[in-house]
Amino acid sequence: MAKSYEDAGVRLEAGYESVRLIKKHIAATNRPGMMGNIGSFGGMFDLASLNYKEPILVSGTDGVGTKLKIAFMMDKHDTIGQDAVAMCVNDVLAQGAAPLFFLDYIAVGKNEPSKIEAIVKGVADGCVMSNCALIGGETAEMPDMYDIDEYDIAGFTVGAVEKSKLIDGTKVKVGDLLIGLASSGVHSNGFSLVRKIVFKDNQLDLNKQYEGLPDTLGNVLLTPTRIYVKPVLEVLNKVDIHAICHVTGGGFDENIPRVLQPGQGIYVEEGTWDMPAIFPFLEKYGKVDHREMFNIFNMGVGMVLVVDPKDKDQVLEMFAALGEKASVIGHVTDKEGVEIKTK
Repeated sequence: MAKSYEDAGVRLEAGYESVRLIKKHIAATNRPGMMGNIGSFGGMFDLASLNYKEPILVSGTDGVGTKLKIAFMMDKHDTIGQDAVAMCVNDVLAQGAAPLFFLDYIAVGKNEPSKIEAIVKGVADGCVMSNCALIGGETAEMPDMYDIDEYDIAGFTVGAVEKSKLIDGTKVKVGDLLIGLASSGVHSNGFSLVRKIVFKDNQLDLNKQYEGLPDTLGNVLLTPTRIYVKPVLEVLNKVDIHAICHVTGGGFDENIPRVLQPGQGIYVEEGTWDMPAIFPFLEKYGKVDHREMFNIFNMGVGMVLVVDPKDKDQVLEMFAALGEKASVIGHVTDKEGVEIKTK
């Protein structure tokens, strides 16, 4: 036992126990290309085993933001890892890439092995959902940086796509349709405003089920970010998708224009998709301007595919068969900017 290190607040034995507990969750993410065992200095992946001809690697990294504060208050830690995975894998998916492997970084004030296991279980669950191998990570105990009950998590993923199938938005044309995929709720963006509305402005109770919400406020807010990898890759195998947008921080106004060409804009019609109850709830309690909500949150649309009108029916039918809620929410225009016809 390293007593001097323990006196400084770092318990090596707790770290060893955490590794032991998470190994079974990591094993569940095994997929073709995964090499070695957890414990090596570097995570390894055999790209040659996947038989790409001209592979383009696409990488993404992200965290969960202040949604973690809700997890701390609810003492619920088994879904936040899925959020970390989702924020990364959905980003590389927007380029048409299939996520291959994932690494996580967890920094804690105090290493509690059972809590680390819950967090990594969420990461592993997200990796299984996206067919992505968890090949490594790091848990750092830093008592002078974090309170003993707090932590931060970030992730990194690498995906691959054939060069000929890379999605970069260059095919987008005026008249293309926007097909929106349903989100599971707030996902992992906008939580600084969410927390201001819930705690500072209204002193709401996370353990209470408010009128209109399907569960307690805390559980609704902690609903993990939806992972779109498997259904979207199925569609990409059959249809020439012109662009994909992951709707994250900045909502519709910041994210969807990122896939457009100069001189293009979008028109979106509210009411063409089902909006989760949490958004009107936040709008009401926060007294947020309705149009501004679309510039902050995903408003029930977590991913947007830009498609040729002739492919609309096939795409909608495929998503329906795959269990995804998809709908035409608008189209590409010849005027730069974002126009949203609100209800």
